[in-house]
Amino acid sequence: MRQTALMDVPVTALLLALWPLFALIVAGYFMHLRGFPNEAFWPGAERINYFILFPALLFSSLASAPLDNPALPRLATGVLLALGLAWIALLITRRLRGWPAARFGAIAQGILRFNTYLGLAAVGSLFGSEGLALAALMLALMVPTVNVMSVWALTAERGVSARSLLLPILKNPLILACLAGALVNLSGLGLPGGTDRLLGLLAAASLPLGLLCVGAALKPRELGGEVPALGWNSALRLLAVPLLAYAVARLLGLPAMEATILILFFALPTAPTAYVLTRQLGGDSHLMAGLITLQTLLAAASLPLVLRLLSG
Repeated sequence: MRQTALMDVPVTALLLALWPLFALIVAGYFMHLRGFPNEAFWPGAERINYFILFPALLFSSLASAPLDNPALPRLATGVLLALGLAWIALLITRRLRGWPAARFGAIAQGILRFNTYLGLAAVGSLFGSEGLALAALMLALMVPTVNVMSVWALTAERGVSARSLLLPILKNPLILACLAGALVNLSGLGLPGGTDRLLGLLAAASLPLGLLCVGAALKPRELGGEVPALGWNSALRLLAVPLLAYAVARLLGLPAMEATILILFFALPTAPTAYVLTRQLGGDSHLMAGLITLQTLLAAASLPLVLRLLSG
């Protein structure tokens, strides 16, 4: 099993692994800005990626992942512990500051959610298929947990039923793909008859298209009017939260590669899909759009810096 640690990767190699990812985000922004190919392309591309290509990547990664990896229980503990500590801190701060649910929902998503496309692309560039398998297992825990937290944060004042919390998760194609991949793995059936090749072709298209869509969704005009909130929220997400993940990784004694992947996912900018959820549930969509845009832009500098300082 390859155990290449990020601390063994020179700074130039780290930058070479990450800059193409942000180049695709910038390309997506300018393509959308220039109306290329057309306005209708981007929603359709996002749906194809979300419902077909990206689930294919997660399914194929988990279907062939070494589920008996002894690091997995520690990695799962690290994910849940870091998310739990961040959530408790958010709840305490909300009580002290008296934020309404509309605002708290945007703030919480800015700190808890993560750009899955960017995370998996970075893991793939740094650690290859072995890292992608571990990252997919992390996502199987992180995606439902963060979704429950986000829905609760946006609806806390008017109450929320168990059904309204769980139904979006049970219908989430990413979660379904993770579950299906794990079941195929445990069954021992494998991916016969060229199925692995088909899924590989679909998966290969998911991350470049996803990063282009991330760029197309940026809204620089939403950066005005909320400068203090945008600033401190982005600082917490991009600097403080990965520091928390680093402390958890050290506490649990995670191996180098697993610790790096944990830190990386907690150093990612917030997810573009947070804007859609915020609008649907009546949250502060202006603040959410600003957070997505600013964090994505800042992550081009913060992500390589954090990984170099904290991984090791």
